[in-house]
Amino acid sequence: MRKAASRSALMIALAAALPGAAHAQSDLRAAMAKCRPIADLPSRAACYDRIALEDGGPRWTGRLSFTTEAFTVDRPTLIRFDSEGVIFVMYLKDAAGEVVQNIHHAGAGEGRYLIGQPGTYTLQINGAEGWRIWLEPQS
Repeated sequence: MRKAASRSALMIALAAALPGAAHAQSDLRAAMAKCRPIADLPSRAACYDRIALEDGGPRWTGRLSFTTEAFTVDRPTLIRFDSEGVIFVMYLKDAAGEVVQNIHHAGAGEGRYLIGQPGTYTLQINGAEGWRIWLEPQS
C-alpha cells in the first residue's frame, strides 16, 4: 500500500513538473498506431523511424545561457527551438568559432533555422527563461 501511494505521489509530481507530457504521450501513441497496421515490415520500420526522429525529444534543454558541445551534421539539418522567455538569441558557430548565423526570437514560442551545409558546429544560447532545442536531419 505504501509503495503504491509513493508511486502515485511521484507520478503526480512528474505530471506537475512536465506540463504537456500527457499530451505528448497521447500524440506519440496516435502516431505509433498509424504505423502498426502497415503489413510490409521495412515500411513499418521506416514509419517508426520517422516517429523517433520527429518525437525524439529535445537535444538540449536549459535556462538562460549555455554553449553546446560541438556537433557534426552530414546533410541539411533543421534546428528547432522553443523558448519560454521574452528574449531568445542563439548563435550558430562553425568549427573555428565564427558566427555563421545569428538566430533570435522575440517573445515565447517556437522557431527554426536550416543548417544548409555539412560541418561541425556549436550553439551559443542566451535566453531570458527556459528553452529546448532539437536537431532534425532532413532527407
